[in-house]
Amino acid sequence: MPNSNKPLVGIVCCRKEIERHPFHVVGEKYIKAIHEYSDVTSVLIPSDDLSSMRSILNRLDGFLLTGSLSNVHPDRYSDKINDSEMLIDPSRDEYVFRAIKKIIDMELPILAICRGFQEMNVIFGGSLYQSLENESDFKGHDFDRNASIEDQYDISHSVSFEEGGYLNQLTGLLEAEVNSLHGQGVKQLGQGLNIEALSHGGLVEAFTIRDAAGFNLSVQWHPEWKPEKSAVSRKIFEAFGTSCQEYSERHGR
Repeated sequence: MPNSNKPLVGIVCCRKEIERHPFHVVGEKYIKAIHEYSDVTSVLIPSDDLSSMRSILNRLDGFLLTGSLSNVHPDRYSDKINDSEMLIDPSRDEYVFRAIKKIIDMELPILAICRGFQEMNVIFGGSLYQSLENESDFKGHDFDRNASIEDQYDISHSVSFEEGGYLNQLTGLLEAEVNSLHGQGVKQLGQGLNIEALSHGGLVEAFTIRDAAGFNLSVQWHPEWKPEKSAVSRKIFEAFGTSCQEYSERHGR
């Protein structure tokens, strides 16, 4: 299929300072994963471009919320920052929190990963542990920043899929091995969200929106890391891509 005919997926950028200048950035692994395994193309959306939001969304066939080193500002779930060194990205928060309900109303397919998973939870009224290690009984979900990239993204623990849930039906599995690179996690689950996966200790690792008509899936782990090594990751991206293709065809792209 020619690239120009592929479904178009929007990826909101993170805003960060590089050598004292602001940049809008997206990790290459996310772009590569959806291009290769969802069979879509993508457009990177500057997070401070709020005025063009509706125009951009109307041109899309899907939306991807990536992971990031930054975190949702605790103001968003009525909390205060506990660690002065916690990385935040108010520009991304503002864009995402304005866009998501519009995206859901449009029935636009959405896949949310790591930070995106946490954004989705907070948007639906949930809250987060700012530090799983310091504030909860859930240990060992973060990663060693001194380790090699391969070791950081290696398999960390298992998750159990809810029987009869979306991931169970998609994969035919009740359990899967995943990586784990998150210091924060779900404290209170947002309203109207269905749990799709739990860690061995009971931490929410994936959910869907109960009453949303369009494809949606939010996962805490990183399926974009080498999907060729994980059947579960491939199935997630393939399902996302199929939904984007169907959306594109319904709208006569």
